[in-house]
Amino acid sequence: MELTYQGKTKDLYQLEDGHYQFKFKDDVTGTEGVFDPGANQVGLTLEGSGRANVRMSQYFFERFEEAGIHTHYLDADVDEQTMTVTRADFFGQGLEVICRYKAVGSFMRRYGQYAQEGQDLNGYVEITLKDDERQDPLITQEGLLVLGILRPGEYEDIVQATQNISEMIRQDLSDKGLELYDLKLEFGRDPQTGELMLIDEVSAGNMRVYKEGHSVEPLELANYYQEET
Repeated sequence: MELTYQGKTKDLYQLEDGHYQFKFKDDVTGTEGVFDPGANQVGLTLEGSGRANVRMSQYFFERFEEAGIHTHYLDADVDEQTMTVTRADFFGQGLEVICRYKAVGSFMRRYGQYAQEGQDLNGYVEITLKDDERQDPLITQEGLLVLGILRPGEYEDIVQATQNISEMIRQDLSDKGLELYDLKLEFGRDPQTGELMLIDEVSAGNMRVYKEGHSVEPLELANYYQEET
């Protein structure tokens, strides 16, 4: 294996067969020791979170496959904290797509003059550039097109796919008595066909989930999926 990228919460290796493998860490993003899926730095280490994030990603990616959603997922090994994926072409240097059901986190920091904490947002989608140095700036559809990051029609495809996938996750959580407030997804292009594909992970580290008005921490959330895979 060849290490190709060292990330905050996982590293990426290229395998001899041309596929790639994520190695998940026990680090999670946050600030001052508090978990925050939208933060740009490691905030704390939670023992067992790497295994938990692989387990949740495996659970959801297998259900996406059953639903006919195109992803880069191949397989996962929970004990080894790894997930094997196909290659994907990034949009620019990478985009983060956030689907928001409730007003919390960075949404309130930006729009608190107009929004109320916990306000319904009805699956509102926003896209940011993956750029830690510039704090992952928001970008509009027009900006993505004029900079050549997206091709015509891809913005609408990403928004629709995000809402469909997020609704599947939201319903799954709801069946467990949990409420999804927001989550972050990533997409790329299939290098063979150019088709939109879901990439990265789908785990507790990428979403805010509440139960009866109280935030559910990542490891607590992962426990709901302990016996699912």
